[in-house]
Amino acid sequence: MKFMTYNVCHCEKYPEGGIDFEATARVIRELGADVVGLNEMRDAGASADYQAQAEILGELCGMPYRYFAKAIAFDEKNPYGNAILSRVPILSCETIPIPDPNPRTGKEYYETRCILKARLAGDITVLISHFGLNRDEQENAVATVLANLAPERCVLMGDFNIRPGNPLLLSLGEKLRDAGERFAQPLCSFPSDAPNRRLDYIYATPDVEILSADIPQIVCSDHCPHTAELKL
Repeated sequence: MKFMTYNVCHCEKYPEGGIDFEATARVIRELGADVVGLNEMRDAGASADYQAQAEILGELCGMPYRYFAKAIAFDEKNPYGNAILSRVPILSCETIPIPDPNPRTGKEYYETRCILKARLAGDITVLISHFGLNRDEQENAVATVLANLAPERCVLMGDFNIRPGNPLLLSLGEKLRDAGERFAQPLCSFPSDAPNRRLDYIYATPDVEILSADIPQIVCSDHCPHTAELKL
């Protein structure tokens, strides 16, 4: 199965701006993923530019199974979070909140985050998340992920806002394998027009064989997509 994580920046075309569902869907279709984790997604809200983006992309990509996980509602009316698109039936989904740090010890922008946890046909568990920018947010995110991992046939993916070598990734590496181990050479995912850092990851439990992985330099969102062929 081919898995893909993609921070789509609510389908805003980069760098020119403007929401472009077809351009985002074209990337997903061309890469041929079976399961796609999406970050920075909107759902239907009070503002005109808040639409059910998971439904729209699912229709455009021919992926019948989808779910949106709300992390926060801007202005208390406009839902924002993560989503999954899948060709494989989704048996159950839940939205798991990541606790906000209290007190806040970082200097970057803070935003409430969540984990989308889905169980797919074939006894596959998928976790999708978008970690915060501050160290205390990231620590809470990693702790919440570890508390919700399935011990077998589990895939974790998303924009972690963490670079390779960060000690926080060591905690994940104790239970999961990074698909980036299959890169022929180090690859970066951000910014998409001139990638100079890796922020996006796909991890899997040791019983999942990682056949290949890639971060193709595609300029559509401000992040490049990250794919991995996994044998479950």
